[in-house]
This record gives sequence, C-alpha cells and structure tokens, in this order.
Amino acid sequence: MSRRIAIILSAGAILAVLSAAVYIWLFRADTEPTTTMGSLANYVEAKELTPVPAVRFMDASGRVMTLEDFRGRVVVLNLWATWCTPCVAEMPMLDRLQKQLGEEDAIVVALSIDRGGKEAVQEFYQKTGVTHLKVFVDPTMRAQSDLGLLGLPTTLIIDREGRERGRLVGPAEWDDEAAVDLVRRATADPQ
Repeated sequence: MSRRIAIILSAGAILAVLSAAVYIWLFRADTEPTTTMGSLANYVEAKELTPVPAVRFMDASGRVMTLEDFRGRVVVLNLWATWCTPCVAEMPMLDRLQKQLGEEDAIVVALSIDRGGKEAVQEFYQKTGVTHLKVFVDPTMRAQSDLGLLGLPTTLIIDREGRERGRLVGPAEWDDEAAVDLVRRATADPQ
C-alpha cells in the first residue's frame, strides 16, 4: 500500500512540474522564462483585468457557492488536492497567509478537487493542523477546466471586482512578506 501511495505522490509531483513548465512556455513567451520553481518569481500578472469565470463549488456544509460570494474582498484562489505533493507542501503556508490577512479584506479560498469531497479535506486539515482555511471542494473538477488551469497547485489572485490580477503555477511560500504584499496590492485600484 505504501509503495502505491509513493508512486501516486511521485506522479503528482512530476505532473505539477510538467504543467508549470508548459504554462510558462505557453503564457510567458514574451518574457524571460523563470527557472525558479516553488517561488513567487513564477507569478504572472494578467495582461488585462478580465472577470474570472463563474466556477461553482461547495463549502463544508454542502452549500453551492461561486466566487461572486466573495465580491468586495480580494480572493487568493488556490486549486489543490490532497494527493498532489506540491499542493500539500504549500497548504500550511496558505493557512498562515490567511491568518496574516484576516478575513475582512481578503480570503484564501483553497479549493480542493479531491473526489473524496469535504471529508478528505477535513481529514487533511485535521492531520496537518490547518486551522485558518475553510473547506471548499469541487469534486467534479470543473473549476480546473473552467479556469484554464494546466496543473496543480495553481493560485489566482482575484481583486474585489472579481477580476484576475495574476496567477502562479506551482507551489510558493505564501506566508512570507512578499506574498502578503502581492495580495495586498490587489486591494488597490489597478493603474
């Protein structure tokens, strides 16, 4: 059983790295490609501020939600899964980011695409000590395609009006000062 889990985790990590490389190759052709993985250096600002598609997901109580429910706050939308090794590594940092931000101006929406639904996420949060993130799930995995994501984890910064400010493919250290500044900049009006 443990060998099977190791293989699955390894395959997830390889898929995440390959997805990040494809994303960078496709969407950053006009800029110098980055060689840093697991860093905010991979954050790509949106060329145009466009509304994020209306993705549907559920909270811990099973209530159907959309990103529109967070209108007026900056959203750090992180798509992840408990079987994705890089996702698992950054979850405690996203938890600390939420603690630093509070919930008044910004919220981290860690949207799990686990087929196990809320139970899988609740169990993961309990095991890893995640206490500041709420449970949000999309067991249909539609959010991933609706948002045009190539791999996990992927994080979008969405402003108060529901427009994408930028995205980062791959894990990052979300609890450091640069990440907090990145999110807080999204609370300001675009130039």
